[in-house]
Amino acid sequence: MESALEGADPASQILAAIVLVALSGVPGVLARRFVPGQILAAGMAAAASLLGLTGAIRTLLEHRTTAFSLAWTLPFGPADLAVDPLSALFLIPVFLVFGCGSLYALGYWPAAANRSTEPALTFFYGILAAAMAGLVVARNGVLFLMAWEAMALSAWFLLATEHRDPAVRQAGIVYLAATHAGTAALFVLFCVLRGVTGSFVFPAPHSLDPALVPATVLFLAALAGFGAKAGIMPLHIWLPAAHASAPSHVSALMSGVMLKMGLYGLVRTISFFAPVPLWWGGLILVLGAVSALAGIVLAASQRDLKRLLACSSIENIGIIALGIGTALVGEATGNVPLYTLGMTGALLHLLNHSLFKPLLFFGAGAVIHATGTREMDRMGGLARLMPRSALFFLVGSVAICGLPPLNGFVGEFLLYAGFFGEAVADPVPLLALSAPLLAVVGGIATVSFVKLYGVIFLGVPRCGAHHHSHLPDWRMGAPMGLLALLCLAAGIAPGPVLSLVEPAVGAFGMVPPAPLETLVPLGWLTLGAGMLGAAVILSGLLLMFRLKRTPAARGTTWGCGYPAPSPRMQYTGVSFADSLVRQFEGVVAARREGPAVAGFFPAPVLFRFVPTETILERVIMPLFRVAGFSFAFLRRLQHGRLHLYMLYILTTLFLLMVWAH
Repeated sequence: MESALEGADPASQILAAIVLVALSGVPGVLARRFVPGQILAAGMAAAASLLGLTGAIRTLLEHRTTAFSLAWTLPFGPADLAVDPLSALFLIPVFLVFGCGSLYALGYWPAAANRSTEPALTFFYGILAAAMAGLVVARNGVLFLMAWEAMALSAWFLLATEHRDPAVRQAGIVYLAATHAGTAALFVLFCVLRGVTGSFVFPAPHSLDPALVPATVLFLAALAGFGAKAGIMPLHIWLPAAHASAPSHVSALMSGVMLKMGLYGLVRTISFFAPVPLWWGGLILVLGAVSALAGIVLAASQRDLKRLLACSSIENIGIIALGIGTALVGEATGNVPLYTLGMTGALLHLLNHSLFKPLLFFGAGAVIHATGTREMDRMGGLARLMPRSALFFLVGSVAICGLPPLNGFVGEFLLYAGFFGEAVADPVPLLALSAPLLAVVGGIATVSFVKLYGVIFLGVPRCGAHHHSHLPDWRMGAPMGLLALLCLAAGIAPGPVLSLVEPAVGAFGMVPPAPLETLVPLGWLTLGAGMLGAAVILSGLLLMFRLKRTPAARGTTWGCGYPAPSPRMQYTGVSFADSLVRQFEGVVAARREGPAVAGFFPAPVLFRFVPTETILERVIMPLFRVAGFSFAFLRRLQHGRLHLYMLYILTTLFLLMVWAH
């Protein structure tokens, strides 16, 4: 089989894998017995993922570009497909996360216990992954929009799996409104592009001159349409509720992969132009900075485990946008090292995010199964109950904080080198605040995930024993273990991952990138990460060996002066992050409800902390209410009386005749 794969064209492997992914959920829908259908779907998903990953990696390593033209009868030009290094890089997360999620679903959402929802969930899971892979290889605007809409609708069906919950229905409505508003912007993009080029086929890279075409309209339409899908602020309003409401393996695919489709579309559109205007890079840089800072502040304020992870996705998308903006500034100013470090750091962080964020969502699913709740303040002490999941979750938490020796550190290190490294000549003043802002974002991320991990896994249960315990089996543990291992390997030895990223960097830019080894000390970086990783692993093994040989001594800890301390006196996530959240009240707008404690022997009182979304609740929803009030009179025209409708038509025709004369 290996020799057959080596002889096959990698692009043909990718197309075959896309078809297999799309069909993976069909057996479960048609099968009379659900369990074999789900197992067969997981087997097809594993085979498709292996086939697609092999083709994508070969395309990158061999620097291949393969084009296809499919025959169809639609009047929109040829249905062109192509696989180039930029497409192949975005295909890696699609196939990797889809394969891991399909195996994870066998334990997390088993068919035997979810007969009413599992067949549709498995079917649309495959459609979502196939649609994302299809839009990455599409080279016709109409074909791209078809795949885009299939992705949007299948994601809605997936997140609305538990539609009997009112919160899930509301999240689905907000998602539909946001995604179709973004799609409307993409209709503008491709219609204007067709007017410029005369065809819906994508123009060749760097073939459009911004001075000769309506480039501003095209760029702003792309930024609105693709930015809404990526979750760039202030177009992120659908993201926290949608990711929190979906099943955890769906959240992993949406956060780890679907958000990247917005970034892919934006990067692909920008690649049509040469030279790139400087203000394009500056605008993306500013939006990325706002998304990174505001996103992690929102994450720090959350009580819901999955909403915290969803908000942190906004932060990471902001970091990637920060890198893309830096690269565009470098390209516009002719600063090749700045372009190289910015785009390499952005694409590397994109790839790394597709490893540690699905790992965290898989871990969140295991935690929710064990506790029966998403409220972090009701958890505690889960490290004793599920030690392997606690270890995998710790790996993902360290990686997302950008700490060595995990993979999240490497991409951010390249961005730091681009912001104030000695290898970058003539630094741009616009980048002066990027390095300290990225440092602040990293610090808040560390606080957020120390809160998350400590409240969930350390201490003791805050609400008694977990009566709904459902410990993860190997089907849930294996994908988490694989992703954790990849996070560690990519952090200790980033060279192989960079070899996959570099062809995509070269395919995007108008100028060849500078050799990366001349800009950053990759050898010392690998050596330092390897030594740190070895020290951590060795320390862990020595601790385990010592604990096994030394009898454990049990005793009470200091009770802080309380005569009868209880588990409820532990720090909660709200109290841990309260001082930080108060510094950003304008972003979070948290509501604190409850009476003050008074007297020497106060009676029990109820306190509630409700983090809110400022942009959604204070800007967008009031606008919708004003619009609804303003157009309420139109409802009176729809009264069901046919003779009045005929009067409306005659009146309209009469007015048109008067206006014509």
